[in-house]
Amino acid sequence: MILCHPFPVPSAISGGFSLQKIAHQPCIFPFFVVPLCPVIQLTTMHTREEQLQAFDRLLTIMDELRERCPWDHKQTFNSLRENTIEEVYELASAITGGNMTEVSKELGDVLLHVVFYDKMGSENGDFDIADVCNRLCDKLIFRHPHVYGEQAAQSAEEVTKLWEQVKLREKGGNKTVLSGVPEALPSIVKAYRIQEKAANVGFDWQQREDVWDKVREEISEFEAEMTNARTSQDPKADGRMTDEFGDLLFALINAARLYKIHPDNALERTNRKFIRRFNYVEAHAKAQGKELRDMTLAQMEELWQQAKTTEQAE
Repeated sequence: MILCHPFPVPSAISGGFSLQKIAHQPCIFPFFVVPLCPVIQLTTMHTREEQLQAFDRLLTIMDELRERCPWDHKQTFNSLRENTIEEVYELASAITGGNMTEVSKELGDVLLHVVFYDKMGSENGDFDIADVCNRLCDKLIFRHPHVYGEQAAQSAEEVTKLWEQVKLREKGGNKTVLSGVPEALPSIVKAYRIQEKAANVGFDWQQREDVWDKVREEISEFEAEMTNARTSQDPKADGRMTDEFGDLLFALINAARLYKIHPDNALERTNRKFIRRFNYVEAHAKAQGKELRDMTLAQMEELWQQAKTTEQAE
């Protein structure tokens, strides 16, 4: 969802920018499409002065939208929260897709939310964009003593471990090693971050190959609980089976971390691969005049194998 407005803001749009850089494209508002919406087309890298001008222009537009657009004026921190989550996921999807034009567009949507929250914060007298930027700069300097201080770090791994130590000393920072893991993170990402933080203080396998014994152990324990759930009348059997499956997933995520694979990225690649192949099966079934629900599993498997062969040949 793109937060935009149907009203002209001439002072922000016309000031300081060449018309050659303006393209008119459809602009989506919450419930309708506006025919013309000026969008800056990125063609070359800009000077720092141009970058600051662009950011100032964005802040000016946000001020005007908040004052003059009924939809923008109505928004609150809570009303924008779900949209913000959606925009971040769209950015993540664009990054996974590797399309830098889309990444740039989605970064803009996320940045819009940043300045939107900033505007609302300034209206309440809580903070403004200078507070946000200065607090971030102060945190970055504090967390990089190997750049701005006397400590040394020669590798990315050393820096990561240094960060965990610094965060514990930071005023208003993490009180415990795992307190910096947000509660609202998706479960796979959360498990990865928990294990990463624990490893940074030495709670880790001495040899990464050792993790596979743990994975096999968890598979065995899950299979035992699965068998128990099928044969027993214990009302808690399903809960124990769920717990053991969670332990198995946690162990597999740990294995991914040890082999420098991010499990969420790996799973998303598999999701996309499955979608491509399933779409192939569906499209070729329709080309044969068939519906998937009327096909046998063997017929669908034959098309699935064709999809795999086609992908491997590309």
